[in-house]
Amino acid sequence: MTSLLLRPHPVARPDGVAGVVEWFGAMQAQDNASGLWSLGVRLPGRTLADVRAALERREALRTWPMRGTVHLVPSRDAQWMLAVTGVRTLAGAATRRAQLGLTEAEADRAVDVLGAALAGGRRLTRAECLAALGAAGIDTTGQRGYHLLWYAAQRGVTCIAPHVGTEQTFALLDEWVPDPHRPERDEALGILALRYVRSHGPVTGHELARWTGLTVTDARRGLAVAGDALAPVVVDGVEAMVDAALLDAPREPVDDVHTLLGFDEYLLGFKDRTLMLDPAHAAAVVPGNNGVFLPTVVHGGRVIGTWKRTVGKASVSVTVQPLAPFDAALRSRVESALADYARYLNLSLRT
Repeated sequence: MTSLLLRPHPVARPDGVAGVVEWFGAMQAQDNASGLWSLGVRLPGRTLADVRAALERREALRTWPMRGTVHLVPSRDAQWMLAVTGVRTLAGAATRRAQLGLTEAEADRAVDVLGAALAGGRRLTRAECLAALGAAGIDTTGQRGYHLLWYAAQRGVTCIAPHVGTEQTFALLDEWVPDPHRPERDEALGILALRYVRSHGPVTGHELARWTGLTVTDARRGLAVAGDALAPVVVDGVEAMVDAALLDAPREPVDDVHTLLGFDEYLLGFKDRTLMLDPAHAAAVVPGNNGVFLPTVVHGGRVIGTWKRTVGKASVSVTVQPLAPFDAALRSRVESALADYARYLNLSLRT
């Protein structure tokens, strides 16, 4: 929980959106609202308006750097992260194109069309991007449109800019971030390893490979490059790595209460989630095992309930479903955590 910045870290105090996203290296953001609260919950006192303003300042951006899923990444790191982690994903794109009835030539032409449509600092909504593709004679029906938008971003041509209202927008990556960081490959692997371990540790090299989409060989190389910043530990008989700064940290009981939205690194950053989630409760958190996670109530590092919200103009209505009995004291703490979420939205809370 300390690594995940869900309780105070003994050394690191990332301040602001840029600091938190750089700490993680990449943060799950398939769902925009969930990604924004993943930042808000780690920046107490900040509001949704504050987080959105930071993204408009380009402190971070959303793109598809690894595993074909949307993440928040440091803006200056987006280009090299796509290049290092996207190789295997792009290699598998041919199979998906065949399923959609697209050719490689059509996909490449779509990238050119989007590049021309966005050139000159333009920022287009998803619907406008699809309209530009359609005007060029490119079929975007079914899942073709989404795949072509993904492909252009995976190629490092476009990125997802902040929403305008409820509309997702796109921009040219080179124009949105004109001064990218360009580390050599070994340095890049070391950065990925350091950031994943310090923000999720203790974790294994195999977990690093799964999170990044790298080969296990590349993951091990990254851990070696990260060097003494990481330290080996043994967890339940398994060798793992952790931020070396945590070895001397005080051993305090974890008693925090958090209300997290569904797509947070707390669960999605790991393949083995048994430390956080009782397997008996997995179906309640991911109904139908379809990859869509419900918001969670977390106490002492463990999922103890789920919650649903309805956001109105003046208030946010929340219902909580405990997965184990709540006594009066715990219920009060959960409501306090939900009140923090409501304040972040600048709305009143209704439970």
